[in-house]
Formats: sequence, C-alpha cells, structure tokens
Amino acid sequence: MTLSDAELERYARHIILREIGGGGQLRLKAASVLVVGAGGIGAPAIQYLAAAGVGRLTIVDDDAVDLSNLQRQTLFATEDLGEPKAERARARALAINSEIEVIACRSRLDAGNIEVMAGHDVILDGTDNFATRLLVADAALRHRIPLVSAAVSEFEGQLGVFRGWEADKPCYRCFVGNDPGREGVSCAEQGVLGALTGVMGSLAALEAIRAVVPFGEDSAGKLLLVDALNLRFRTLSLPKDPGCPSCAA
Repeated sequence: MTLSDAELERYARHIILREIGGGGQLRLKAASVLVVGAGGIGAPAIQYLAAAGVGRLTIVDDDAVDLSNLQRQTLFATEDLGEPKAERARARALAINSEIEVIACRSRLDAGNIEVMAGHDVILDGTDNFATRLLVADAALRHRIPLVSAAVSEFEGQLGVFRGWEADKPCYRCFVGNDPGREGVSCAEQGVLGALTGVMGSLAALEAIRAVVPFGEDSAGKLLLVDALNLRFRTLSLPKDPGCPSCAA
C-alpha cells in the first residue's frame, strides 16, 4: 500500500508530524473504524475520521434526521430532514474525502447483528442507549477491538478508551457495572449544549486515531471528564475490577 501524490498533499499536515509520519498515515489508510451512532458525538467524529484518511468507515444508525438534531449534529442540513442518518452521513463523509470507503448500515445493533463489529480495528460508540452500549462493549471485548466510548449530558461530557482483555486495563463493565436496565442519558429529556457534542465527538475521533497510530501517552484505563459549565477538564484512572464477569481472568 502506498500514498498517491494527491494523498501526500491531502495528509501533509499529518505526515510532517514526527509521531505520525508517512508510516502512520499508511496505517490510517489501512484501518477500519466502526462508528455506532451518527448523532451528536458520531457526527463530528465521522467528519474528522474521514478527513484523517481512515480507509474504511462503517456507520451504524437506524434513525432519520430530525429538526431537533440540527442544533448539534452538524453533519446534517435542513434538506436532510427525514432522510436516514447512516446514508446521509455516508454521503457527507465521501464529500469530505472520496478516497476512502464508507459503509452505511441502517439498523440498530442487537444480538442478531452485533457481529458486524468483527474485522474492525477500532469501535467508536456514541450512542445514548445503555443496553446498546453494553452490547457494543461486550462485542468489542470479545473480538479484542479497542473501544472508544463517549457520552454527553447537559454541560458535561466523558470519554474513555477500553481494552479489557489486557491484564492491567479495565473493560467498559468495570467502569459502569452490569445492569442492562440502567437508564441512559437522553438529550431530549435533559438537554445538551450543542458545541459540547462537537468537542466530545472530536476527542473521540482523536482517540480512535491514536488507537490506530499510537502517539503520546496511552489513554486506555483513563476517564476524561469535561465540565463545559465551568470550563474544567480532569482525568481519572479507572481500575480493573478483579470481580468483573466480563474481563476478569
């Protein structure tokens, strides 16, 4: 695999970064990332992953574009109202970068189709349904695929990277527990600052890129908390739960 002259120009600002370089850009070109949810977090993540040159993006979302989405989901426009999010997201990603492959899956992940995750290098989860998050996390653990998980509510955001098959790294259930009936965060009920979803989606894309091309300090086993109300960022260490039924040896 090589980079064409056009790709060398397109990704020049990556390539001159010592931590990425031409080799890292080739790794991105060969990579496959699955984005679960093309909503507030998924929309900006898809844009930056496409622009970064991730070779194959799979977008899973069963929803249609609603007027209330446009306050934060900047991947979509007014003329997209009523259209499937996965299909419109695919079209916009290809408009950003026609050199990549983008697959749209207009479905909700469940036990019957979760194996669509197999074969990807990174999973980025931006859903607001807790049962779906657990399903995605379990599949990521089973297939040993790094999971980038982001969430927002009102003025707060959180971001974690999980590789629970490693002896010293927690899985998602180590962090949140094992109750599939736990209520998720609903933007419709609690509200959310639109720009914050852009921040968290961009950070999620950054961590997906880091998972493909390691640079800087490893983020797995840490939780980033963002307080947009008071402009505060802090990072916590997440321990592995020795009694976790999912990842404990």
